[in-house]
Amino acid sequence: GLVLDGRTLNVIFQGGLEEKFLMLTQYCRSVLCCRSTPLQKSMVVKLVRRQLNVMTLSIGDGANDVSMIQAADVGVGISGQEGMQAVMASDFAISRFKHLKKLLLVHGHWCYARLAKMVIYFFYKNVSYVNLLFWYQFFCGFSGSTMIDYWQMIFFNLFFTSMPPLLFGVLDKDVSAETLLGLPELYKSGQ
Repeated sequence: GLVLDGRTLNVIFQGGLEEKFLMLTQYCRSVLCCRSTPLQKSMVVKLVRRQLNVMTLSIGDGANDVSMIQAADVGVGISGQEGMQAVMASDFAISRFKHLKKLLLVHGHWCYARLAKMVIYFFYKNVSYVNLLFWYQFFCGFSGSTMIDYWQMIFFNLFFTSMPPLLFGVLDKDVSAETLLGLPELYKSGQ
């Protein structure tokens, strides 16, 4: 790991040492910035996103972490003694730092799997609907007449095709939470 303070970050950003800093951070499993300003925190996140083309996650618990949380791809706010500013600016909110493991490994895996299935379902639904309209045009001699009334199409999308996404969203769990917490490497299998 690498631990940096605000003075060191000043030297890095003002001295043009960003490339060397990034080379050093690539050998670290985690980088911790302490005693730094909110601007410095967001600059580190933006530097990593821009130069390394990676997805960033920022975790904060106070108002001084808001710019860092907003600069990251995924922001996690921890509600605590410092107020709710970080929670209101974040994508996800947790009450304690220890809940981060379950948020990433369990809910992250489930969300990734559900979204992948929903994309496939979306393409299946639209391809089948367009295929139906395509073959209908052969039947009616490409006259441009509509096969389905607009109200029927609205109700088709509202009632018949809304149930599978809702059921997947509520019920679909390909692996149990205990297994995902016990085997963190399962997170990479979906990717």
